[in-house]
Amino acid sequence: MKLSQYKYNLPPELIAKFPVENRDESRLMVVNRKTKQIEHRVFKDIIEYYNEHDVLVFNNTKVFPARLYGNKEKTGAEIEVFLLRELNKEQRLWDVLVDPARKIRIGNKLYFGEDDVLVAEVIDNTTSRGRTLRFLFDGSYDEFKDTLYRLGETPLPKFIRREVVEEDRERYQTVYAKHEGAVAAPTAGLHFSKQLLKRLEIKGLDFAEITLHVGLGNFRTVDVEDLTKHKMDSEQISIPIEAVNTINAAKTNRNNICAVGTTVLRTLESSVTTDGFLKPYSGWTNKFIFPPYEFSVPNMLITNFHLPLSTLLMMVSAFAGYDLLFEAYRVAIKEKYRFGTYGDAMLII
Repeated sequence: MKLSQYKYNLPPELIAKFPVENRDESRLMVVNRKTKQIEHRVFKDIIEYYNEHDVLVFNNTKVFPARLYGNKEKTGAEIEVFLLRELNKEQRLWDVLVDPARKIRIGNKLYFGEDDVLVAEVIDNTTSRGRTLRFLFDGSYDEFKDTLYRLGETPLPKFIRREVVEEDRERYQTVYAKHEGAVAAPTAGLHFSKQLLKRLEIKGLDFAEITLHVGLGNFRTVDVEDLTKHKMDSEQISIPIEAVNTINAAKTNRNNICAVGTTVLRTLESSVTTDGFLKPYSGWTNKFIFPPYEFSVPNMLITNFHLPLSTLLMMVSAFAGYDLLFEAYRVAIKEKYRFGTYGDAMLII
């Protein structure tokens, strides 16, 4: 497959700027891989497509307020710092992206918040845009973390062209988020309300939780035409034994296994035995899925409508089939579905 095959014309007004009022009332397109049929529903209707002991697999990562705005010493130039991951708790070391990168050198100090409540020193250049910062803070670790997160902003993707609002702190987070570490939300999960989860539980569905801490690799552009040459950024994943047992039991009993989002899809396919069963794993994955690809674990997928040329679009096309997916996207544009993070959902069965 080539990069140019994932280009399509998306009218900018179809990129959702805000979520719908109620999480489970976004639109839902249901795409049937066997019959090639496309249905138009509301997200909470999803319950009709599952049977007792089917498994929904959720990514329980939690987004932290990763975007900081500060000023450079002496010049006062405004610098945007995007926290990627904590490297060392005791030394307050963080792996970050800075913008504009060209203005920042090793040894520079950056100041954040009123009265410069937080100061950071640049101690390493990891890539052209990446840096390692040491935060200089006198208080306890908990006080430092509270200050960092109070100053931080919800890290909405840049393609949502608007100011971040207070509502985003809650809505750019799934209702089942538990383990902090993501700089982007697993967006398919944003459609689930607590009420819908309760209804699914009452119907007899089984739930399994894995963790993939979503990194900025999701939004990184692919700059090679030959997709086999693209390298994904590594992201931290955890597949606990409880999830493995639930999923493998469903596979043995021929129940459906539905991945809630591309992050779940990647995680499950990153730890598979030779006979196609899931095995526990804790570590990192840089798995890049694109057609042709034979999936071992899930046979259903919930996902959003993804932007042109994105690795997420490539992954979903491997699951749905390239031609069927692009037919579904053609219909979605005609029917004015909402695209992107806060957009509508697709169920592929």
